Amino acid sequence: MLRLTMMLYSLIGTTLAGTIMVAALTMGQVTAQALIGSAVLGFVLGLPVSWLVARAILNRET
Repeated sequence: MLRLTMMLYSLIGTTLAGTIMVAALTMGQVTAQALIGSAVLGFVLGLPVSWLVARAILNRET
């Protein structure tokens, strides 16, 4: 399951980071601190999301 989680994280983490960065830019947060913080938040949120998606995929295959 760890291998699947890491494969999904490479996609989910970058997608979440990009989405949160776009949201921050849309709200007018254009400082470097805001953009770096939003990218880090996306990557951190990507870990549990990837684990939940991997668990759902593996449970569905049974």
